Amino acid sequence: MRMPARNLLTGLLVGACVLAIGLPALAASPQPSGGPAASEKPEKSAKPDKAAKPDKGPETAVTVTGTVKSAVDADGRTTYTLSAAGKTWTLSAGPPWFWGDKNPLAALVGKSVTIAGTTHDGDAELDVSTVDGTAIREPGKPPWAGGPWVVGKNHPGWKAWMAGGKPGNGHGRDHAPGQLKQESPAPTP
Repeated sequence: MRMPARNLLTGLLVGACVLAIGLPALAASPQPSGGPAASEKPEKSAKPDKAAKPDKGPETAVTVTGTVKSAVDADGRTTYTLSAAGKTWTLSAGPPWFWGDKNPLAALVGKSVTIAGTTHDGDAELDVSTVDGTAIREPGKPPWAGGPWVVGKNHPGWKAWMAGGKPGNGHGRDHAPGQLKQESPAPTP
């Protein structure tokens, strides 16, 4: 065989293979049965609703006078209580993980004080605002708000990889890894 005839034969053979492979795909219906068309996006399944938090009702301002007591619960955490008018209140000054050993209620144990705070109807927990007229924290956003990036290692959501700050670390372009290359010494003549 001559060279042009061989190229023609190879071309016909390749074309026949392409036709044999592509013909079934071209003959298929443009919209497969039972599924979405190629141009349609499949519908997302509905996310199951999160369990709604029970409505605790409106907050009610409460002022009580009594002696503060402390106890250790089953988890080893210190709890603070105050009994007044036949009811025992569980006192809260914020999340225990935030205060650790420095809970402002600890200094009140054994003392008779007047505590003002808020509670929900039917609840025995009293969120303490003032003790003997003095606020236990500054007004506004509480210091434990903001998550692990703001609070730091004491936050229950803290991870070791967060220690370096948020990605980028705020070093800017001058201190980016590729910018810290040493210059080569100038060649000597």
